[in-house]
Amino acid sequence: MLHHIPIPRGPIELAADLYLPDDNNGVAPLRAVVVSTPGSSVKEQIGANYASRLAARGIAALVFDPAHQGQSGGEPRDLEDPYRRGEDISYAIDALNVVPGIDPERIGVLGICAGGGYAVHTARTDHRIKAVGTVVPGNMGTSFRSFQPDSPAAALDTMAAARTEENRTGELARSNWLPDTLEDAAAAGLTDIDTTQAITFYRTERGGNEHSTNRRLARSDSLLLGYDAFHLVDELMTQPLQVILAGRIGNTGSYESGMKLWELAPNPVDLMVIDDAGHYEMYDVVEYVDAAVDRLAAFYSDNL
Repeated sequence: MLHHIPIPRGPIELAADLYLPDDNNGVAPLRAVVVSTPGSSVKEQIGANYASRLAARGIAALVFDPAHQGQSGGEPRDLEDPYRRGEDISYAIDALNVVPGIDPERIGVLGICAGGGYAVHTARTDHRIKAVGTVVPGNMGTSFRSFQPDSPAAALDTMAAARTEENRTGELARSNWLPDTLEDAAAAGLTDIDTTQAITFYRTERGGNEHSTNRRLARSDSLLLGYDAFHLVDELMTQPLQVILAGRIGNTGSYESGMKLWELAPNPVDLMVIDDAGHYEMYDVVEYVDAAVDRLAAFYSDNL
């Protein structure tokens, strides 16, 4: 069963979908999971693929559009603020706490790609989260620092000048998350399999969605450069952890991030590597997603 619900978040609302088991008899309170989605995605994409499958396995799942993105409120649009992304998860838990039939003492989180880093960062300090599951988790800070042609500090100098100019003109710049087409990618020399699969998912009918703009507010980038999703994990994140990785190691950094997270976490419980799968194939290839969700459902059943 799918329910569209609003999540109050201060002066704005987050748009969310709550997936409930079809055969729930309402007698026993349900385990529940908040799903934290990849950067640039909206709730109808990767999050829905995982949330609907968890519900089919008896676990309620709540997936939402981040503030400033999709159908959620918040200005300016297309902001990717990693700290606000973490706060969104806590507001989603607030909302779950008052849903009839949900056990507030058995709420976990599932983070996918960049959402994996956001989920981990939030779980360190929000111990209402009782279990942390991740699929191809990424650390956006590490990724953005590695993308810079010069040093991250030099990039911040450039971004500071750009923001000064934005303030002068009142015009906010935006960047593409991905090339809009495979032709644009080829023209830019981006022909690696991960970029190709990302475009094929996000920018075609396969996984595209009208509410996913493929645009990132430029002033997001300085926030991402200074972010570390795994900061103090070894001291603060005591919850059971599950890490699911794609076995074909590409250039997304998720395999490396996932293994680092596994090594840092005080309570690592389950590590799964899905052979032959690529990062973006973990978004919607049925064979791989079903294998991941079977393992996730077992993890949450044991730890929530």
